[in-house]
Amino acid sequence: MKFSKGSRWLAIAAVPALATLFSCTSVDVDPTKQAVRASERVSILVFGDSGYHYDYLEAEDYESVVTEHQFKEKERHDWIDDKRPIEELAYSPMYRLPRNGSTITASGLEPVANAMQAYCAGAADCDFAAMLGDNIYPSGATANGDGSDARRFRDLFLTPFAGLGRRHDDFRIYSVLGNHDWRTSREGAMAQVHFLEQTRPFYMDGLFYRVQPPAGHGDVEVFAIDTEVLLSSTTVYKATLADDASEVRSQKREKPLKWAVPQSDAERNMVSWLEESLRTSKARWKIVIGHHPLWSGAGGKFEQAHALRQLILPTLCRYADLYLAGHEHTMEVHTDDCSSTDTGVSDPLPQVVSGSAAKMRPINSAFIRNQVASYPQLRTLYAKGLTWGFAHLSIAGDQATVKIIEVPTDGSGGWRVTFEQSFARRRHAGS
Repeated sequence: MKFSKGSRWLAIAAVPALATLFSCTSVDVDPTKQAVRASERVSILVFGDSGYHYDYLEAEDYESVVTEHQFKEKERHDWIDDKRPIEELAYSPMYRLPRNGSTITASGLEPVANAMQAYCAGAADCDFAAMLGDNIYPSGATANGDGSDARRFRDLFLTPFAGLGRRHDDFRIYSVLGNHDWRTSREGAMAQVHFLEQTRPFYMDGLFYRVQPPAGHGDVEVFAIDTEVLLSSTTVYKATLADDASEVRSQKREKPLKWAVPQSDAERNMVSWLEESLRTSKARWKIVIGHHPLWSGAGGKFEQAHALRQLILPTLCRYADLYLAGHEHTMEVHTDDCSSTDTGVSDPLPQVVSGSAAKMRPINSAFIRNQVASYPQLRTLYAKGLTWGFAHLSIAGDQATVKIIEVPTDGSGGWRVTFEQSFARRRHAGS
């Protein structure tokens, strides 16, 4: 599939069941550069929203029995209510709970974890990973309020992902929290942070931190932020769509969790910390990871994206090379040309959304068309919903290549690359 150089919407898998396989390469990459030695390549696994496990569900999943017909009727109603084109209607894979026979959405936790291990053992020798939040569903850890955190951490972290760290002693899964990780309490959120700080191959250093992975030899630095805390510090309106799936700017505000509101000077100054950290970094590649995306295509999170762009986009445009996020249970790649910021930087900022390591959500093709038409700074390169998957980022010299890897939902195992895009390192104030 070929695309015109000027197109801002290169490709979109609008019908999940009939997704097109394609690849494209950025014209920004200089083909005259010498080949980079294998020792200089950095291989990064990227996944988010992995914490959906059948032993940890909403109470209503156990209290009521939903038939397959009722499950599909609800999904059809939600599809229409969310202003998605009805001709694209498709359903999530289903799972019948042994406990009561109720039909629920299937979890991709085990298939995706297995696929990532197979991918890293074969196609890519992964050096480290980024885990992008909503690591525990539905409501985070409890700080042993229910006495089950140890089992919860084992089932959601160690059992699926510990094997990733067995290939390299210095392999780490650099992690952030998401909104579901905060839902129980601040004590519950911090219980997860402490576990990930203390348990290999996971890594955290508080709610936000900077770190140079050993495989990057100082050329790659990761900057982790807590976007739930950031959004709790500002006004976020409720997302509302018109019948044509265009934005309706609401005056109704989302109510933040009181325990996620910044409670220290460090938390209140997280944006300043990010800017100063990026500005002073000597790394060639500066990668920022957070839970909430700057742009996404499902249609229900755009007000959060508006607020987050207001908070951090100028800093990212000025100093960062990539932004990685989850939250939307989709797989997406976008760029923002930074023209909406007063930074004087013109190189587009790439963003990868990798949020379907266990959960999935449909995209809204009508919403995406409206977004692309309404925001000239946005270029949507890929958007796929109703799939499980993860992303892979390969950095070599001044080039980064993003791959989107899809995992079958029928239980057949395996994986396939459904999108590939290369980006040259951005020319920005930190270059």
